[in-house]
Amino acid sequence: IDESEVLTVADEEAHVDKRKFKVPFVCGAYDLGQALRRINEGAAMIRTKGEAGTGNIVEAVRHIKLTKRQISELSRMADDELEKKALEYNVPVELVRETAKLQRLPVVWFAAGGIAGPADSALVMQLGVDGVFVGSGIFKSTDPPRMARAIVEATRHYDDPEAVLEACKNLPQPMKGIDIKTLKETEKLQIRDV
Repeated sequence: IDESEVLTVADEEAHVDKRKFKVPFVCGAYDLGQALRRINEGAAMIRTKGEAGTGNIVEAVRHIKLTKRQISELSRMADDELEKKALEYNVPVELVRETAKLQRLPVVWFAAGGIAGPADSALVMQLGVDGVFVGSGIFKSTDPPRMARAIVEATRHYDDPEAVLEACKNLPQPMKGIDIKTLKETEKLQIRDV
C-alpha cells in the first residue's frame, strides 16, 4: 500500500499505523527524519518524494542526497548525539542507532517522482537507492512498453555505462517535462503529507 502524498491528506496530524496491516506499506520521505518516522510507524519501504508527473528528477535527487548526507552524519555521532537526534526526529533511539550502524535506511529505499527515462533511473541508482518507482515517465511516453524495457535495463545495469548507453538508444519520445519552478506551492505534490 502506498501511503501516498498524491492523495488528499485526510489527517494532517497522524499517519496510518502500518503495523496493524499484513501488507507492506511504502511511504514517501524527503529527508531522514521523515523516513525514520514512517519506518517507526511500520513502513516496509521508503521512496523519495520527487515531484511526480513532471519528468523533472531534480527533487528526487535532492532528497536522495540530503538523506544520504544525514545518514553519513549519524554514522559519525557519539551515542549521546544519537539520543538527541532520536528526540529531534521523534523516533526510538534504537532506530537511529541501527541506521547509523548500517549507514543506510534499515528498509528498502526507492527513488520516485520525476523519473522519465533510463538515464534518470541509472542516476538515482548510482546515488544509492535500491530501486525506482516510475509511472508517468513510462505511460506518458510515445511507446510505453519500449520505455519500460529501457528503464528496467538501465536500472538493472546502472553500474555498467555501456549497458546504460545501450538502454538509452532508440528511445521513444519521452513524456513532456514540466519545469517545477513554474508550479505554485499548492500544486506541488511532494510537499503534501508532511
